[in-house]
Amino acid sequence: MIDRQKLIGLILLVWAGGYLVYFLKARLFIAGPPIDRKEWIYFWFSLGGLVLGTINVRMAAARARGQKFYWPSRGDSAQNDNQKPGRKKKK
Repeated sequence: MIDRQKLIGLILLVWAGGYLVYFLKARLFIAGPPIDRKEWIYFWFSLGGLVLGTINVRMAAARARGQKFYWPSRGDSAQNDNQKPGRKKKK
């Protein structure tokens, strides 16, 4: 059984990818009526869906591996070395 986070990510990827293929093939590369503002908004939202779907699938894979993510706070450096906040690196 596939976990819920990965399933939602795959659904987002398939939906957004399908809409982008339709938009490019049927609306952008073929002469026809001008593209409405609403269709451009759907286009940008589908690009966002691709990003969110990819993030969901990758986070589900990281969760399955048991990998922990620690977000840097204001005082921490921007490097993501996956150490707990407040711990110092060994030299």
